[in-house]
Amino acid sequence: MIEKLFMRRPLHRISKSSTLPWSFILWRNPSLHFSSSESSHLQSQLRNQEQECSSSGYFIGSPARVQKLIASQSDPLLAKEIFDFAARQPDFRLSYASFHILILKLARAKQFTLVDDVIIRLKSSSYSITPSLFLNLIKIYADADIPDKALRTFHTMLEFNCKPSPKHLNRILEALVSHQDYIRPAFDLFKSAHRHGVLPNTKSYNILMRVFCLNGDLSIAYSLFNQMFKRDLLPDVESYRILMQGLCRKSQVNAAVDLLDDMLNKGFVPDALSYTTLLNALCRKKKLREAYKLLCRMKVKGCNPDIVHYNTVILGFCREGRAADACKILEDMPSNGCMPNLVSYCTLVGGLCDQGMHDEAKTYVEEMVSKGFSPHVSVSHGLIKGFCSIGKIEEACGVVELLLKNGKAPHSDTWLIILEMICEETDKVRTQNALQDILKMEITRHTRIVDAAAYLEGYVIGKIRAKSRR
Repeated sequence: MIEKLFMRRPLHRISKSSTLPWSFILWRNPSLHFSSSESSHLQSQLRNQEQECSSSGYFIGSPARVQKLIASQSDPLLAKEIFDFAARQPDFRLSYASFHILILKLARAKQFTLVDDVIIRLKSSSYSITPSLFLNLIKIYADADIPDKALRTFHTMLEFNCKPSPKHLNRILEALVSHQDYIRPAFDLFKSAHRHGVLPNTKSYNILMRVFCLNGDLSIAYSLFNQMFKRDLLPDVESYRILMQGLCRKSQVNAAVDLLDDMLNKGFVPDALSYTTLLNALCRKKKLREAYKLLCRMKVKGCNPDIVHYNTVILGFCREGRAADACKILEDMPSNGCMPNLVSYCTLVGGLCDQGMHDEAKTYVEEMVSKGFSPHVSVSHGLIKGFCSIGKIEEACGVVELLLKNGKAPHSDTWLIILEMICEETDKVRTQNALQDILKMEITRHTRIVDAAAYLEGYVIGKIRAKSRR
């Protein structure tokens, strides 16, 4: 409250150094009540004090003092009241910084009607406006999801004779294109900007190219891309990537690869995301040979393949039943400065299991566990289920043992599969030994051995009941 800020002294000790007159404090403090005679006497006294302070030049302090006072307020409405009070004083001129600070305070508090009011007053003050004020306002309007106000700010700048820069234009375009209904106004602003002395830059084109690609309007995106060269603007890596992504969404992978070649021929070095886009598209189109060639080509062209690139290709080969080729890719990773991660191993093990290559899959599970990776439940379940389906109970138990050694227990569904196989196995000695090996493992509070016990109990009860019925 204002009274807490300015009530530094009791009324009878108010002096010329007081920052604001007591009439202002009384106006802000409705809890103070006086009789009619007291009020009349007090108001007379206050008027005399105000006149004395005013004539002495100590009425509310300097513009710099008011500016600091406005800036220090956490309540934007209180800052606005201080601003209004100062503006009403005769022969007092608020600084431009006070306008700037208050406008941004109100805007951040979403008091947009008050913002408009202060901007109108700023216009009549004949101050030279800094472009940063409008840049901040555009960002605030964009964050508040008010695209029409962001667009209006461009024209407000012109009214203030403050020339918008490409940065202002781009901020407004970004705010507009995030709404489907404002794509057309964004395009119109882009096309008319040069009439106001604002020349769109490469980023301006990229913003519009991206939204047209997302909407499937590749012809407009290509037109904008070609227009850059006519305007003596060079596209950047992002420009090419945006078009590549648009082409890949339309399944025009060959055209995207041609665009990559054009990019390389013009001396650009594609970024990691450009390669990820193409590798993913090639794999989905089952062009695995081309994907692998592109992966090998990356390093030569100045972009070292990272874990995302390798995992994308490994997944592509596994999806098409070529897990053996995926194994070779994984084995080549360390020599190219990239180590397999959990996703690499899980994808490969899953692909091997799908092809019935369970022994090879187990080898990679052992390798990943030795490197500190914990296989996902679905991976271990698939491997154990695969061994059980071909009667390799000992191998299945070996996987369970490996999991328990590393503090991981199989899922309840996995216990159901393996225990059923053990109980049905004709070679009782072999299967009992396998189960005993499992149960020798250290049981921790995380080990879900209770799932195994519950299933075993149910299985035995079922067998007894079946025997009694016979």
